[in-house]
Amino acid sequence: MLVDKPIEELQRYKGAVRLPVDFESFWRATLHQAREKSWPIKLKPVDSPFEHVEICDVQFAGFNGDPINAWLRYPKGVTDGLPVIVIYQGYNGGRGFAFDNIAWVEAGYAVFNVDTRGQGAGWGFGDTSDSGPTGAAVAGWMTRGILDKETYYYRRLMTDCVLAIDAVLQLDMIDPGRIGITGGSQGGGLSLAVAGLHRGIAACAPRVPFLCDFHRATDITDAYPYREITDYLSVHRRDTNTVYQTLSYFDGVNFARLAQAPLDVSLGLMDTIVPPSTVFAMFNNYAGPTKTLTVWSHNGHEGGQAEDDMRAFHFFAEHLGGRDFIEEE
Repeated sequence: MLVDKPIEELQRYKGAVRLPVDFESFWRATLHQAREKSWPIKLKPVDSPFEHVEICDVQFAGFNGDPINAWLRYPKGVTDGLPVIVIYQGYNGGRGFAFDNIAWVEAGYAVFNVDTRGQGAGWGFGDTSDSGPTGAAVAGWMTRGILDKETYYYRRLMTDCVLAIDAVLQLDMIDPGRIGITGGSQGGGLSLAVAGLHRGIAACAPRVPFLCDFHRATDITDAYPYREITDYLSVHRRDTNTVYQTLSYFDGVNFARLAQAPLDVSLGLMDTIVPPSTVFAMFNNYAGPTKTLTVWSHNGHEGGQAEDDMRAFHFFAEHLGGRDFIEEE
């Protein structure tokens, strides 16, 4: 069933997310501090069961110089000029296993699959720890350190995701002008953060993106993970203004206002986990040169699944120059 505003209202909806006056300076300082503790990317080749695919176990410097894990996969024998797809993970997922995401390599891309600090014990395997501060928090990740933008969990995670692009730019086989980013749900929200914070992105394709228009989301959905914020505020009642002030620094609507890359995004109109209006708020504020939104009218948080994948192949082929090997009906 429909769970949000009528489609005509959604198409006009821009949300009421406030852009903090120090939003850009906060993120400039955060990334500057993190880059001061950077160190060269580490690559360890691993055995590949695929004749034409090279696979490397990767570590790169994230927030505070913390080691962040990733997988690099690319066509065997190619030493330069490759477009690359950087993939961020959904909530409580990790980088998975070495042989995942091989289809992108077959399409002529390198793939950089980024782990998620502290997560990776739910639907997907991960092995990167998070040692950041927390304080009182609801089980999960949404409220860890939420009373201060400096200590909030997503400051560390979003910084990792931006620095993943810095790490990719250290790779000899990569064309620095052909970097695409994608991810579903949380991974979509992280893609939007990177699109807003890193000028090296050539194309952004989030799917059913989480982490947008927080206040609207917590007003209209009872589903987790947004419900973690509601649970927290049901006990920490006097901290409501502080919590939403913190969240404004990590809201996809505000990152969208800074983005400069072409965008292709999808949503499910029956999504109870990521309410459609939150994605429309992001999309209607997105500042990139071109943007396309696919609305799946009878789908929930699964979105378009394989059809979203097909759109991504076409989109990245157009903007990054990889092989577009799936015919669109």
